[in-house]
Amino acid sequence: MADYKPTIGLEIHTELKTRTKMFCACLNNPDETEPNKNVCPVCLAHPGTLPVINLEAVLKVLKVGLALSGQLAEKSVFDRKNYFYPDLPRGFQISQYQLPFVQGGFLEIENEKGERRKIKITRVHLEEDTGRLIHSQNQEQYSLVDYNRAGVPLMELVTEPEIHSGFEARQFAEQLQLLLRYLEVSDADMEKGQLRVEPNISVSLDSKLGTKVEIKNLNSFRAVEEAIDYEIKRQIEILGKGKAVHQHNRGWDEAKKITLEQRSKEEAHDYRYFPEPDLPPIYLNQPIGDEGIFINTEEIAKTLPELPWQRQLRLGNQYFLNSEEAKQLTFNKKLGDFFEQAISEIQEFDSGHQHSRKELTKLVFNFLSSDLRGLAAENKTDFKDLKITPETFAHLLTLFHQKKISSRVAKDVLLEMFQTGKDPEEIIKEKNLFQVSDSGELESIIKKIIAENPAPVADFKAGKEQALQFLVGKIMAQTKGRANPETVQKLIKQELG
Repeated sequence: MADYKPTIGLEIHTELKTRTKMFCACLNNPDETEPNKNVCPVCLAHPGTLPVINLEAVLKVLKVGLALSGQLAEKSVFDRKNYFYPDLPRGFQISQYQLPFVQGGFLEIENEKGERRKIKITRVHLEEDTGRLIHSQNQEQYSLVDYNRAGVPLMELVTEPEIHSGFEARQFAEQLQLLLRYLEVSDADMEKGQLRVEPNISVSLDSKLGTKVEIKNLNSFRAVEEAIDYEIKRQIEILGKGKAVHQHNRGWDEAKKITLEQRSKEEAHDYRYFPEPDLPPIYLNQPIGDEGIFINTEEIAKTLPELPWQRQLRLGNQYFLNSEEAKQLTFNKKLGDFFEQAISEIQEFDSGHQHSRKELTKLVFNFLSSDLRGLAAENKTDFKDLKITPETFAHLLTLFHQKKISSRVAKDVLLEMFQTGKDPEEIIKEKNLFQVSDSGELESIIKKIIAENPAPVADFKAGKEQALQFLVGKIMAQTKGRANPETVQKLIKQELG
């Protein structure tokens, strides 16, 4: 088969997290369940109403542009994008065309081979979202429109056509979601439609781009990867038969795992863009004239937090983590925040001892990434809703690390802390779970277990080391996990010596 080269560009729409909508004072509440509650004459496009720019949304877009190393426009204007659809009350969308807020920039991803690639960004602009169509699910054919979403600030990011697989496209979308969350400009929840990916895909035999096909409104990372890979294969099969791919839009059928043709794709001239006459231009770092809005980008730059790739590098260097461990804590920001707070707390609890920082860090990471994270996943609990705090978590691990409780007890106490939020020492005292290391208290238990298990004793004396672990297990069960395993092993060997 001929060696076709896939080329993909992405259009990604993100609903911004603002208090109000883009051009009116209605609440921007993605969790509102009552249809058409957060609406007003402006977002419903009643005659005579005028839009007013939401500066909070503008600042969030500029913040994204700075984080992506993009070029911020000194002057930016809004345009009217004309098309008619029931979910668009005005009959046109207020968007941007010639003078977007951000041009250029890049976002770095990792491809299938583990190589780092910088994907260039064409533009980032701001517009308003449409309403939501709800189609009937019975024999009656009708559609309803919920305008709660109409007018919500919508950021659109367009990449250069230099992605080459579904995997790379998924990586880009995941990295962008992570960045948006770190910047706190959007929750970017794909299940709620706050992040929607629309890839443009073409294949060709040379450097010249083929005819592109756009897949609309992909709302999961898996769908992004699968839909692109399917479309690449579909186009290659068409070209392999000597036929031509025609430019159009397609949808993704999640159940059948195929793309389906929807309609022909519009070009820019189809939308008849022209400047929005009811909104003033926005100027960056320039004195305000008779009209327009002035924004100081230096002040915005000061509000940028530590970015994901910066944090990943710092976590690895500061806490002796390998790249995968640092990545895990970076990709789950709440997990990473919990980790760093717990590290700070455990160093306070353990300040009188001589344990190494590396040792404590490894302990916190292992218990957090496996035990606590496992409990949260099993119970479908978000880290922000945990009853366990970094302080109580660190307290528990300090007690374990100082050998005041056993590993088994630590895990049992962690479960009770997860369920109740109690302090670990309170639980341990209530249930008398502190570790027994006193030889005198353990000797009688050890003699009893040895007497009751002659076969394992004989195996141990014959050189079978696993028999020792069996006896240790019996004693641990007898003491309900309170015995110190190292002390137990030592005493058994002395008794059977």
